Amino acid sequence: MMRGASQQPIIVLSQGTKRESGHQVQIGNINACKTIADVIRTSLGPRAMLKMLMDPMGGIVMTNDGNAILREITVKHPAAKSMIEIARTQDEETGDGTTSVIILAGEVMAHAQKYLEQKTHPTQIIQAYRQALEDMVKWAETKFSRDVDVSNDDEIATVVKSCLGTKMISKWMDLAVKISIDAVKTIRVEKAGVREIDIKR
Repeated sequence: MMRGASQQPIIVLSQGTKRESGHQVQIGNINACKTIADVIRTSLGPRAMLKMLMDPMGGIVMTNDGNAILREITVKHPAAKSMIEIARTQDEETGDGTTSVIILAGEVMAHAQKYLEQKTHPTQIIQAYRQALEDMVKWAETKFSRDVDVSNDDEIATVVKSCLGTKMISKWMDLAVKISIDAVKTIRVEKAGVREIDIKR
């Protein structure tokens, strides 16, 4: 950006730059988010497929880790970049669920499209999603959750199986569950009277 003699800013843009606004941008943002979600949709779940990725040096990596796939994608669209940032934040905060959060965000955007086409204001759509989030959290805590006895290895094994239930490991599921539970018990430490898991050990 430069300033002219009258101190008015002069903005220099690359050739072919165009300005878009309004409904066209909203639909474009939704389509970009759905595209990112579609890229990794098939890498989720027990029947997930591996993606074959080629790095700039010609190396090939095969993975069904959503975050690893998104790290290799180069995007320029601002909304698509936001989707990838969602995955990175999810990975940094919890270490899992990157694929799920991207697919969920893509579906949320896709369902918002029909309301935008009906001329519903974006603020109203956001308010509805916030109310839906409050309802989901309330139902999750009261209707769809139950306490797990952490001293009962059978109950813990059931939980771990639901996390490891991919076709790559299903053949050795019982062994993988036992190793996982034993590992967590090994790295559990006492901190200020509370038993916590110390991943760094």
